[in-house]
Amino acid sequence: MSDQFAGRMVERLRNGETLIGTFANLGSAVSAEICGSAGFDWVLVDLEHGAGTESELPSQLQALGSTPASGLVRVESHERSRIVRALDAGAAGVMAPRVDSADQARAVVRATRYPPAGSRGVALMNRGAAFGARAGMFADTDDLVLVVVQIESVDALESLDEIAAVEGVDVLFVGPSDLSQVLGCFGRFDEPAYADSIQAVSKACRAAGKAAGVLAGSVADAERYLGLGYRFVGVSGDGGFLAKGAAAAAAELGSLREAGPMS
Repeated sequence: MSDQFAGRMVERLRNGETLIGTFANLGSAVSAEICGSAGFDWVLVDLEHGAGTESELPSQLQALGSTPASGLVRVESHERSRIVRALDAGAAGVMAPRVDSADQARAVVRATRYPPAGSRGVALMNRGAAFGARAGMFADTDDLVLVVVQIESVDALESLDEIAAVEGVDVLFVGPSDLSQVLGCFGRFDEPAYADSIQAVSKACRAAGKAAGVLAGSVADAERYLGLGYRFVGVSGDGGFLAKGAAAAAAELGSLREAGPMS
């Protein structure tokens, strides 16, 4: 794997450390690099809901490769072909959306592993294999890939222990918007149904020796999840940072305009 920080990230997480990251959803290599240089442990390129496609993915991962942050990818679906494409582009790990069962989680893991452990195809002339320059890569690549599965449905909640027990899964990641939507309390994260669910995810992860993850909308929200034992926490994204900063600047300048010229 071409990401020089990938093994360090996986090792840190598996050793019980907490990793903080953000999403890159603008499809821009420049904004991805800015986020990667900001001090986050990981930056996740979002191909499920982000503005970019697989065509822009290599340039974003190349940009992140020059920063201390590991470059991850949320694939469009947990199909094998989508996962393999992301890894071939040099992703340090993948996030698979809406994984509802242990069988689906096992299929995700298999797609990240070379035979005999999995079904990942061998391709040497790509960024994930350093364009053929990594001799003996197959001896350690499987152990360097971070595997994140998203918990976003009632079915997933009912299968938490089984999903967490799947060998090769590193993180069970809550999608707050989707999960609160299916629980009938969209955006109301203090509702008992949602609060009980995020507690259940944390508990299942602790029991299985895995990390609980979540995307928080703010630093205050992140603090709440960290207090609940979540160890893989994302905060906002490049689009969110830009929108918030632009809105704050516009509001401040608007106030100055309304106040009129200073005497």
